[in-house]
Amino acid sequence: MRAGRVILVTALVASGLVIGTGTAGAAASPSCTGTFAHPGHLSGHYTGNVTVTGLCNVDRSPVTIDGNLTVTPNSALNATFAFNDKHEGYYPTSLWVGGNLVAQTGAVLFIGCEPFNSPCTDDPYAEGGGEFFGHNHIVGNLSSTNAGGDIVHNVQIDGEATQSGGGLGISCDTPKSGPFHFIGSPAFSAWEDNSIGGDLTLVNIQSCWLGGLRNEVGGNLTAVNLKMADPDANEILTNDVEGSMSCAGNAPIVQYGDSSGSPNEVGGSASGECSFTAMQPNPAPNGPLTPISVLG
Repeated sequence: MRAGRVILVTALVASGLVIGTGTAGAAASPSCTGTFAHPGHLSGHYTGNVTVTGLCNVDRSPVTIDGNLTVTPNSALNATFAFNDKHEGYYPTSLWVGGNLVAQTGAVLFIGCEPFNSPCTDDPYAEGGGEFFGHNHIVGNLSSTNAGGDIVHNVQIDGEATQSGGGLGISCDTPKSGPFHFIGSPAFSAWEDNSIGGDLTLVNIQSCWLGGLRNEVGGNLTAVNLKMADPDANEILTNDVEGSMSCAGNAPIVQYGDSSGSPNEVGGSASGECSFTAMQPNPAPNGPLTPISVLG
């Protein structure tokens, strides 16, 4: 599954997810509406709350939203742009949300980007692994309830991050409708290289693949009841957790897969599948037994 996630940017471009001609979401508007064939566009400064319906891209300029950003059922937000990240030292915030980012039932978040793991859509070097970084900042919480999937890379979340339920079912088939159908990909979720001030909670998700890698978590990390079709899934590794870590009821159990990961460093207690005594082969299935977590 890792190779498929690395080339997600190619699928986004080829599908038209970033080249639609629809218009919506002018700076004075509280909403952005688009379709998968003709996306809407968020651009500029919004002083209140913003709602996304259908598909909306953050692709024309960096976006500032003073209030909350809500992605409505079965809609999608594509904020995978760096905006001249490497040009003359220019590092704008690609998307800044002063309140909460909320993903509702069936919605999909494509937010943040970074070299190799999820190259930026506007990175001219993406096919070679990429060189640009997106700079996305959520001042409040990121909350996803029964969403289709969360693909979150290199995002600063000052509050808590929660993905609860959803995932479109235990299958690696491409869905017959919705955002993943449009890009020709199985449903999946990826939380990688993020800075999260509070807790990171991943619970009751059923999908093809899910991973949580290299996140800095200021609170607790919980990974419970994650049921995936891909045996390489549930790579919850290389995280720096200031609080405690709990993993239970996952299928497959938390494991190294092909992630080239290292043990989680946990400042508090660690229990279940990611306890300090839990050992898994690294890499799976025949590598040396390696702790899933160590006291850090």
